Amino acid sequence: MQTNAPDVHKSVYLSDYQPFTHIVAQVDLTFRLSPMATRVLARLQLAPNPARGAGHDLRLDGEGLRLLSLMIDGKPLDATPDATGLTLPAHALPDGPFVLQTEVEIAPDANTALEGLYMSRGMYCTQCEAEGFRKITFYPDRPDVMAPFRVRVEADLQVLLSNGNPVGQGPGWAEWHDPWPKPAYLFALVAGDLVAHSAPFTTASGRAVALNIWVRPGDQDRCAYAMDSLIRSMRWDEQVYGREYDLDVFNIVAVDDFNMGAMENKGLNIFNSKFVLASPETATDDDFARIEAIIAHEYFHNWTGNRITCRDWFQLCLKEGLTVFRDQQFSGDMRSHAVKRIEDVLMLRARQFREDQGPLAHAVRPDSYQEINNFYTATIYEKGAEVIGMLKCLVGDDGYARALDLYFDRHDGQAATIEDWLKVFEDACNRDLTQFKRWYTEAGTPRLKVTDDWKDGVYTLHFEQENPATPDQPNKGAKVLPIAVGLLNPNGDEMVPTTVLEMIDARQSFRFDGLATRPVPSLLRGFSAPVMLDHAVTSEQRAFLLAHDTDPFNKWEAGRALAKDVLSRMITDNATPGPDWLDALARVAFDDSLDPAFRALALRLPSEDDMAQTLFASGHVPDPDRIHAARRKMGDALANRLSQGLTGLFGGLAEPGPFTPDARAAGRRALRMAALALLSRVDGGAAADAAFAAADNMTEEMGALVCLLDVGQGQEQLARFAKRWGHDRNVMDKWFAVQIGMAAPARAVDVTRTLTAHPDFDWKNPNRFRSVIGALSANHAGFHDGSGLGYRLVADWLLRLDPLNPQTAARMSTAFETWRRYDADRQDLIRAELSRILATPGLSRDLTEMAGRMRAS
Repeated sequence: MQTNAPDVHKSVYLSDYQPFTHIVAQVDLTFRLSPMATRVLARLQLAPNPARGAGHDLRLDGEGLRLLSLMIDGKPLDATPDATGLTLPAHALPDGPFVLQTEVEIAPDANTALEGLYMSRGMYCTQCEAEGFRKITFYPDRPDVMAPFRVRVEADLQVLLSNGNPVGQGPGWAEWHDPWPKPAYLFALVAGDLVAHSAPFTTASGRAVALNIWVRPGDQDRCAYAMDSLIRSMRWDEQVYGREYDLDVFNIVAVDDFNMGAMENKGLNIFNSKFVLASPETATDDDFARIEAIIAHEYFHNWTGNRITCRDWFQLCLKEGLTVFRDQQFSGDMRSHAVKRIEDVLMLRARQFREDQGPLAHAVRPDSYQEINNFYTATIYEKGAEVIGMLKCLVGDDGYARALDLYFDRHDGQAATIEDWLKVFEDACNRDLTQFKRWYTEAGTPRLKVTDDWKDGVYTLHFEQENPATPDQPNKGAKVLPIAVGLLNPNGDEMVPTTVLEMIDARQSFRFDGLATRPVPSLLRGFSAPVMLDHAVTSEQRAFLLAHDTDPFNKWEAGRALAKDVLSRMITDNATPGPDWLDALARVAFDDSLDPAFRALALRLPSEDDMAQTLFASGHVPDPDRIHAARRKMGDALANRLSQGLTGLFGGLAEPGPFTPDARAAGRRALRMAALALLSRVDGGAAADAAFAAADNMTEEMGALVCLLDVGQGQEQLARFAKRWGHDRNVMDKWFAVQIGMAAPARAVDVTRTLTAHPDFDWKNPNRFRSVIGALSANHAGFHDGSGLGYRLVADWLLRLDPLNPQTAARMSTAFETWRRYDADRQDLIRAELSRILATPGLSRDLTEMAGRMRAS
């Protein structure tokens, strides 16, 4: 039979959700692997879904599959797939349970999109989230269809892996059984000549679990930190959330060609190799921290994502926001909660606030999409985590624990919704969360305006929230805002400790009675709500808070705001840095009572992109060249102010003994490299040259190289770096990226062009593509050069990549999302590139949706 293919550009709407027509009771798969002719035999036990009733066609998703055979209850059935799947009419289906068998052929080695089953340097591997399983076999590829899987893999390779527990193996074959029902997006298969870094683990209840990290031969000596992170994650989840692991084995596989960071497939996590492999010589402290966080994130998905998954892709934030929040808690426990919170807010503001204020703004739970891969965004992940943090703030630690226990008890084995999630909090904490739900359904970053008054011992804070219009959402109601506040005496003592004010109206005031003197407010402590704070504060007050605030986040925030105030005046009025900021930073830099990691963050200047958004929000048209020049001058002024103590600070932070990746040592190295960066502006790079030569770890080797490039040196060191590390793909990604990221704006495009011609520029590898094209888009003044050459070069490469890997091309296109904040000439140049992209024949659905949304803004 012939059926019509659905419109591939048609939007999908949350309001159209219906349960699937059939229940899948069991899935049996056999893979006969071959690079260009893999056979996939599927046996599905199906039955009509009582929730939908009888008499429905059976629609199976499938793309790029060659159908070889189709049988129902052992009888052949003639059917012709369309471009996106296969429809079996109701009249051809039994009224009760039946068995559907298919055999298809696919070509993993030709799969450059890296979705479904593909090959990475001779290794077979899979990526099925969100809709990759349909490129493996015909199946209802949606998250609310959950079933146990039994998988047989046949290939002449040493290691054959799939989900669940191993149940049989022999020469050229292995069988796996996953007893826990799961959606198809959690399916995984890996086959290759691999070796394992292994360790045992015993759960709190005494269950023995075999842990393995599978890598290519030669990489097994760089897995120790990943394994240690996994073991700590498993123990932490038992202790903090009461969640034990539920299989006999837990496997991780490191893959070089991977579109994302990692994937939480049940019992078989597949990781981008850069987030597994680490040694002191090849990984920076930031790499170690990311490995720890991502290992934890994917493991925590075992309960928040796998055992309880999302009903449909509109509920993606349910698993991702919650799991990000959990990995943030874990990282804070492992390292420093204060430093972790600052880092998380920096990322939130740089990625999610930018997203919320542009054409790609969408709700934490969107109500429509064309391509779900385009919604793996900072809004889903980071803002989704912030919403959960607010919930915890509102209900307290005990209420949060009760709600999570109820969530796991009530919804284990289910595909849940945001409504289910909020209901457990309502039931466990006796709260009405109807208004709070707006955080899930409305896009945009609220603005919180604050004024205050003081009279007769009464201090009053007046709050007004504004929820600006975003695409498709012009009108919004007031949100629930937990506002953590502390009040300080003029002498620096704390008058009122941290108190959470719950704002529910568009305008609301809060009184503090019986105070002896007018206090200095410390607002939004811990960044208790993801809002933009509008509060008139003098430079003297900011310096006071930087010196005396007892809340670590607000202490840092005061210094950050002071720096942005100074830098804004430098950009718009040609001002010079004054003593308020310089002296305040000097006190922080040399205060040994403060955490070195905190001091390093305090010394970090606001980014150029951050300043562009800050100026735009205040009514200015940002000039990338002026921003770059002013930021350079600001860095020079700080270096000169601290110059007398920088050599001692840098030298005094040298770590004796062998390298350790722990938080204490990493914090000292972070401050040491911050001191070296400032010192290089004073001594022309002499100390950095010596540090590069003496470095015995990648943190200091790369840190010194950055310092040299920042002052116009480093070409000899770049050559030495490439000679030493040319064999290591992950390290060489750093080599590519640092040259573009540190290039002077006028040279950034030329440097990028030169590196795209380098023989090691494997543009089909997502990591390498990001390290070059992504580095150019991150060089703010270079990408936004007035010639438009940066825009043209990025667009050229997106168009080249899109036919092969549309997912990565679409994600990289967000370089253009802020185009409306620049001058008319730059807007015209970017608009022309977006129009050129959209006019390209055969453009993918992924890139079409992203470029179209940006162009239409």
